[in-house]
Amino acid sequence: MITLTKEAAVKIDSMSKESGSGKILRIFIEPGGCSGFEYGMSMDIPKNTDKMGECHGVKFAVDGDSSEYLKGTEIHFDDGLSGKGFELRNPNAQTTCGCGKSFS
Repeated sequence: MITLTKEAAVKIDSMSKESGSGKILRIFIEPGGCSGFEYGMSMDIPKNTDKMGECHGVKFAVDGDSSEYLKGTEIHFDDGLSGKGFELRNPNAQTTCGCGKSFS
């Protein structure tokens, strides 16, 4: 499934607490971007069709259609001087764009 680095888990936990009761991170893909698919993340209430995950004590949801594309992905968060924010390291991506937000 998906794993989170410690930095990503800390940031997601903070976002979850700020977003309100029952909301957790939803990770998904959708058609678009310059490489074919685009990553998406939002704070949302889990649905029955989601695949649930937990890493470093932080729960997250992956929509059923996206789970195969994201299998083995590691999510990292970098907020340093030249930090990119969230970075998805997807071993299934054959090509990625320069911005790191889309893949094929």
